[in-house]
Amino acid sequence: MFFSEARARSRTWEASPSEHRKWVEVFKACDEDHKGYLSREDFKTAVVMLFGYKPSKIEVDSVMSSINPNTSGILLEGFLNTVRKKKEAQRYQNEVRHIFTAFDTYYRGFLTLEDFKKAFRQVAPKLPERTVLEVFREVDRDSDGHVSFRDFEYALNYGQKEA
Repeated sequence: MFFSEARARSRTWEASPSEHRKWVEVFKACDEDHKGYLSREDFKTAVVMLFGYKPSKIEVDSVMSSINPNTSGILLEGFLNTVRKKKEAQRYQNEVRHIFTAFDTYYRGFLTLEDFKKAFRQVAPKLPERTVLEVFREVDRDSDGHVSFRDFEYALNYGQKEA
């Protein structure tokens, strides 16, 4: 349905050639000793350069645990794959935020049943109101009459797994 379509679209994203070149340049810049791989510290620097934040120990451990144990760090191909996945997730997160904001016309930080009805009238005018109510109730996980961004994001992700 609507939610799973948003998730499916984000999966088709590929880096532009210029973005890909930038990632390779960052890899080379962080591999100062020309070892052919990035150490933990090199990888952290690369993340700061590309994403503007220092990755957590958990994030670095996750990436480093997935590399070949015969190497001392992450090779270019693994780095490019990691960055692509991270950019894809970032893009999806932005898309979800954009959809939520489009529904949240009063900028309250949550959605009401009326917000849902209004949004669904625009995107699916023939959808029965009963169906909109069912969707709202399913997305409103704590049944407080408000759908938070977390509820909304969970519904999009959960809906994709069900599809």
